[in-house]
Amino acid sequence: MTVIRQQDFIDSVADALQFISYYHPTDFIRALADAYRAEQSPAARDAMAQILTNSRMCATGHRPICQDTGIVVAFVRVGMQVCWDAALDVVEMVNAGVRQAYLNPDNVLRASIVSDPAGQRQNTRDNTPAVVHVELVQGDKVEVRIAAKGGGSENKAVMKMLNPGDDIVEWVLQSVEGMGAGWCPPGMLGIGIGGTAEKAVLLAKEALMQPMDMHELKARGAANRIEQLRIELYDKVNALGIGAQGLGGLTTVLDVRILDYPTHAASKPVAIIPNCAATRHIHFELDGTGRAEFVPPALSDYPEVHWHPAHDARRVNLENITREQIASWQPGETVLLSGRLLTGRDAAHKRIADMLARGEKLPQGVDFTDRFIYYVGPVDPVRDEVVGPAGPTTATRMDKYTEMMLAQTGLMGMVGKAERGRIAIEAIKKHAAVYLIAVGGAAFLVSRAIRSARVVAFADLGMEAIYEFEVEDMPVTVAVDTQGRSVHDIGPAEWKKRIGMIPLRAVRSGRSRPP
Repeated sequence: MTVIRQQDFIDSVADALQFISYYHPTDFIRALADAYRAEQSPAARDAMAQILTNSRMCATGHRPICQDTGIVVAFVRVGMQVCWDAALDVVEMVNAGVRQAYLNPDNVLRASIVSDPAGQRQNTRDNTPAVVHVELVQGDKVEVRIAAKGGGSENKAVMKMLNPGDDIVEWVLQSVEGMGAGWCPPGMLGIGIGGTAEKAVLLAKEALMQPMDMHELKARGAANRIEQLRIELYDKVNALGIGAQGLGGLTTVLDVRILDYPTHAASKPVAIIPNCAATRHIHFELDGTGRAEFVPPALSDYPEVHWHPAHDARRVNLENITREQIASWQPGETVLLSGRLLTGRDAAHKRIADMLARGEKLPQGVDFTDRFIYYVGPVDPVRDEVVGPAGPTTATRMDKYTEMMLAQTGLMGMVGKAERGRIAIEAIKKHAAVYLIAVGGAAFLVSRAIRSARVVAFADLGMEAIYEFEVEDMPVTVAVDTQGRSVHDIGPAEWKKRIGMIPLRAVRSGRSRPP
């Protein structure tokens, strides 16, 4: 009988979470490198170059790939011949490992978990509790599949109870188009089919733990219906032209993984969960001989991609920027920001809205007049850093505050990631403001442009506090200009035409695949 010691389990979970915070899976690196080499869209290719450069930087610097270091999800399969030398139960041990990993002083990970989710939403400060699924199986080992799932991609999860005769491909294509860019493509789609409502969603999450092997699959050909469906969805999702970061391009998904399960004759439950460009998961086993060991990818596994700003990028001084200047910016244009800007996310925006509604002045140091705000919740700094990885958060969550911010604070521009909704775009156009995007999945690279950082308000909100950053040549792209034109409409529409639009009800044949 195998004896698993409590500390071996806890240390293995902690080591795994530290490992995946700065090492992409090798299969992801290779798939993204292949997509980068094939990409023809300059904007999407630039975004991929930033992600690949960031990945190499994180691997060598041992800092998080993304500032959103995720909610921990663990699938634990315990062999029935295993005996535990432990005072804690399995879920408690997973949480102890999470706590140990996220509070590691050498590589602090951002605590993003809030308790009382329908009420006060207080940050738990150590990223616990994790979401843990435990299964008893035959055997004498403990198998753990663990992931750190970013909120932006998790928020785009969808599930529907289709009728038995409904077309899964049609529904998936419609759903992916509706997701926009908030899940930070290019990444992977996990799809669960069958069982019950909750089983389909669980299958989709488990599917994301599988390796990316689409190129190998297409080379050898499908051996069963699920593999046929994977190839079909891969081709047709990419034919939508959404592209990296939603800028338009040839690659939206690097792979599609599917798990299915028998279901009721009257049902066809289907769920989709996307994985973002900060794909983080790993699999390990414990056999009683000690803690798990993890082998880093070799630097030779990374492509020789080293991002640098384009020579014709527009350099902007935020200290003297004018509304007349931003009126000339065009959607898709690269801009390098230098100077001071304030930060703020969901909780800060809500607090600002509440204060203004009560007729209160904003805290000292919080003056948005003719300034820019960056939607970010950075990782705490370590060693000589002024701030930890500080990539953008999904801007659509701030859409309902956009009119208030532009009308009542004098804000000139916003920096985030993904598209804006119609209500936000109307406000941007009305106030002749501008919205810029930084690359999601390039948080460490972006943080290198930040020369100083200090909290100026709402320190109690932790990573959601308002900071003032001083930046130098921070790379961004004009996403919505002062006229309300959006690159997330223009780019995908152009590339969808170039690739060749696929009718949703088209006959499933090789002729419908993009060139």
